[in-house]
Amino acid sequence: MSMVVVVTENVPPRLRGRLALWLLEIRAGVYVGNLSKRIREMIWHQISQLAETGNVVMAWATNNESGFEFQTWGENRRIPVDLDGLRLVSFLPIQNQ
Repeated sequence: MSMVVVVTENVPPRLRGRLALWLLEIRAGVYVGNLSKRIREMIWHQISQLAETGNVVMAWATNNESGFEFQTWGENRRIPVDLDGLRLVSFLPIQNQ
């Protein structure tokens, strides 16, 4: 089991309700819990099916250089990049409208 954090933006209420079954919503759109890998992967599958046009990031504790891993779903200015095995976040430029 490991600590898991899920942050959502603009996702449907149905997904928020589904996340609340497994995790504690400590702020609007921010969920935390202590889950097994199997449950974490099941939740990620639900996210990929239900997030629609929203965006989600899931981070969890793991035994690597940084002590955590993360994955994202949907469009966001923050893009995960791999730099010599270390996961970092790059920012896309702001689009002029």
